Amino acid sequence: MPVRSDGGPYPLHGSAAGSARRQPEAASVAAAGADPAPEQVGYRGPTACAAAGITYRQLDYWARTGLVEPTVRPAYGSGTQRLYSFRDVVVLKIVKRFLDTGVALQNIRTAVQHLRDRGFADLERMTLMSDGATVYECTSPDQVVSLLQGGQGVFGIAVGVVWRDVENALSQLHGERVDTGETVVGHNPTDELAARRNRAG
Repeated sequence: MPVRSDGGPYPLHGSAAGSARRQPEAASVAAAGADPAPEQVGYRGPTACAAAGITYRQLDYWARTGLVEPTVRPAYGSGTQRLYSFRDVVVLKIVKRFLDTGVALQNIRTAVQHLRDRGFADLERMTLMSDGATVYECTSPDQVVSLLQGGQGVFGIAVGVVWRDVENALSQLHGERVDTGETVVGHNPTDELAARRNRAG
């Protein structure tokens, strides 16, 4: 299915990754000298599982098969702990929701690759729709309506809602500073979005 140029929803394959319009960058909200920089904080496997609502077996399988790999620190043999970023945990939760609705694993892989390629500002505003066979990206309410009117898109995920769910869950759990190994309690992962926007702006 070719990418539509009329502002419609975009299937997540081919050149769809760059088709959505970028939104204006948000203003700075992170204060200097406060919490550790977001890229310095990772979450261990059990914490990522708790926030995403998955089992450790699922987490391990998805990491070993390359579906969702930890971007902060992969496991190097026995004795090392994987560390997942906030964005990784958001993607884990999205994968879980798609699997629960019967979306094929190969289509989920395509969607995950697309999410990896997107900036944080776009990710938070995105809605992912699926008819069970294809996953579509929608970046406006009109695109969602257009997809539904076409008889497609029987299931949708507002990524911003998942983002906030994970943010709330992680705020009650422990993170780990990458540089010192120090445990961080109640770190606010929202700072990651702010930091990414600031660097892009």
